[in-house]
Amino acid sequence: MSEQIAKQWLEEAIATATIKNHAAHMNLISKNVSLQGVPDFENIGYDDWAAQTLHEFENGILKSISYKGFKPLKSTQTHIMFKTFEVVEANDGTVNAQGIEILLEKEADGQWRLVQERILPEEEASHDGLLS
Repeated sequence: MSEQIAKQWLEEAIATATIKNHAAHMNLISKNVSLQGVPDFENIGYDDWAAQTLHEFENGILKSISYKGFKPLKSTQTHIMFKTFEVVEANDGTVNAQGIEILLEKEADGQWRLVQERILPEEEASHDGLLS
């Protein structure tokens, strides 16, 4: 069940980004989100994430997002943690591909939202079989 919820969340993240629906996309992200592992940034929160996403959507920067591989880690009634490999392609041909660890939380309104994302060091992603 938790794997199905996580994979559906990934599909919704792709779908909302593809149609550039900023409100729907950000509804998948918790107001308490923490993104870690971005070079030159200690931590990225909701406001920075929302501003960056809006910029990318409004300026047609984003071409596609895809996820490959799925490694479940832990799950409870309200939390699901897993690893996957994310590929983000920009319209200028730039590709950002990296292993990520995701923690989803079922919030008070019943919606599963991203509360933590950690970009994995290449060795960890490779070790987990996410790079193939």
